[in-house]
Amino acid sequence: MRLGLALGYWGRGPSPDHVPLAQEAERLGYDSVWTAESWGSDAFTPLAWIAAHTSRVRLGTAVAQMAARPPTTTAMHALTLDHLSGGRVMLGLGLSGPQVVEGWYGRPFPKSPLTATREYVDVVRQVLRREAPVELAGRFHSHPYRGPDATGLGKPLKPITHPLRPGLPVLLGAEGPKNVAQTIRIADGWLPLYWSPTRPKKAYGERVADLPEGFMVAPMAQVRVCDDVTEGLLPVKAMLGFYIGGMGHAARNFHADLMARMGYEEEARRIQELFLSGRREEAVFAVPDSFADEISLVGPRERIAERLELWRKGPVTDLLALAPDRTSLRVLAELNS
Repeated sequence: MRLGLALGYWGRGPSPDHVPLAQEAERLGYDSVWTAESWGSDAFTPLAWIAAHTSRVRLGTAVAQMAARPPTTTAMHALTLDHLSGGRVMLGLGLSGPQVVEGWYGRPFPKSPLTATREYVDVVRQVLRREAPVELAGRFHSHPYRGPDATGLGKPLKPITHPLRPGLPVLLGAEGPKNVAQTIRIADGWLPLYWSPTRPKKAYGERVADLPEGFMVAPMAQVRVCDDVTEGLLPVKAMLGFYIGGMGHAARNFHADLMARMGYEEEARRIQELFLSGRREEAVFAVPDSFADEISLVGPRERIAERLELWRKGPVTDLLALAPDRTSLRVLAELNS
């Protein structure tokens, strides 16, 4: 099982520690470093900065949001950074949800998310292969555009720049069983948001037991070496309170739905209720310690070592450690060696 460092997205501003952390991860033998985006900092610019200050570690987006860019633009970002980094890029994509897609990007959330995702990946792969001009008579991504307001002057094009790697890995963030099943069919890897090593089929569907050879399964998990497990879980619960409670509408929150499938339906709805009524601190404390614990690696070194074995026994190929301190980063590397 390879290790990755997940830096997420910026809060109020850039962290001065991200580049030193990435350099330390590379020194410790980590395989990859990952950035993200929501509705603030973008995923690609910090990754380019990290690429300039590292030499070996692979560089991934977990995830770049599909609504933020047309698929050809995303492919341009990926192929450009792949050249500049010497072939180290992995392109992780995610659809996000209606609240972000319509509220931030000002675009309609697709009525058929699976089709929209499939078309997006198709266009990205066409650009990266550069075998012919990009053409797709898609429902959501049409190349050339032939909508009712089209001029009719568009022509199929292929990138001027020759991609460094036609097979640049494309991964998808997917949560629902149908989305996960499609991801296994069309992508090179999967980026689960919450991963329970004890019940993946229950949460994600039967397909997780039958993966293609070489397929990446790269979940993120907060990693924290500490003496007090309860205290160490508080940052995990804070993250969960925000995602379960506020990252989506009360009637359509994919993260809350996933928590429900993992056996915590009543708790997920309670977290939503508290968060959306403005009682955010109560929402955080309503997150069960058991749930926060099962999707993270928190506690003394010996406890993390024991729990790490569960992650190794399943289909996980890459464990992405979410923003750990240097001690936790080092201990995880030692335990996984």
